[in-house]
Parts: sequence; structure tokens; C-alpha cells
Amino acid sequence: MKILKKVILVLFILSFSACGYKATSFYAKKSVGENVYVDLSVNVEDPKNSVLIKDAMNKLLITRLGSKLVKVRAEANTIMFVKLNSVSMSEIQYDEDGYTQLYRATANINVKVFSNNKLKTFNVSGTYDFSVDDSDTISEASRFSAIKNASNKAMELVLSKLAILSFKEK
Repeated sequence: MKILKKVILVLFILSFSACGYKATSFYAKKSVGENVYVDLSVNVEDPKNSVLIKDAMNKLLITRLGSKLVKVRAEANTIMFVKLNSVSMSEIQYDEDGYTQLYRATANINVKVFSNNKLKTFNVSGTYDFSVDDSDTISEASRFSAIKNASNKAMELVLSKLAILSFKEK
């Protein structure tokens, strides 16, 4: 039994190392480059949440791609433009009395990436489901937290989109 486990483990390791598997972050990092400038287009209807988008993008670039953020646009290999297109709240579950128990926050974000004299544009969307306490209304704090979580989920999709776009270039 122990030998079978060892054989399966060796085959599993060989299959991933031999097939040339690379994570999407590898291709996204290759597409973005090292020095990145992030430009935020503030949504005048929702400026507080627009800033969340830039923070989430900065966090993604630093932690997942290991990119260096630059303060001057001229020093960047890549310029990323992010814009919060829309934020919406929808009711998705009710109790027996018809009161809302569960809400869904949706954040739609537009991303433009200018690198190697090419502009790539795409949209990402993230959702976050949350419940409210005994009241039927959403507090400002829970709304802000839900939008922050939905924005973070949308930003996770940026990696996939960048990796896919890098394949289309070839």
C-alpha cells in the first residue's frame, strides 16, 4: 500500500513538472512587466468606492505579480487604467414575512492596460453575498464592506484576463 502511494505521488509530480504547467500569474506577470503605474478614474457618484478599486489593484500587483508600483507615469513599463463602472445591490433571499435576508453586491470594473505600445481593454465583475441583521435596511458600513469584497473578487479576475490576453498576442 505504501509503495502504491509513493508511485502515485511520483506520477502526480512528474505529470505537472513534465507538462510545462505554469500558473496564470506567470503569464500575467510576463504581460504586465515590472514597473507599473496605476491610474484611477474616479466615479463622481461613488468616489469612496472608486478608491477601493485602486487599492485592490495595487494589492494584486504587489502580492500576486511582484510588480513594482511607480509614482511617475514615465518610469512605468505598463500603465493600468482602472474605473469603477457601476455598483449595484440586489435582494436575493427573503424570509417568510417577505423581508430581505440576503443581498448581493456587484462591482463592475473597467480595466485598460497599456504595455508595449498596445492597449488592451476588458471588464471584470465581482459579486459578494451578505446578510443583514434584524433590520431590513443595509447600513453604510455593511454596504461599504460588501462593495470592497465584490471589488476584490473582481480584481482576482484581472489575472486571468491578463493571462488570456498574453496568449492572444502570440
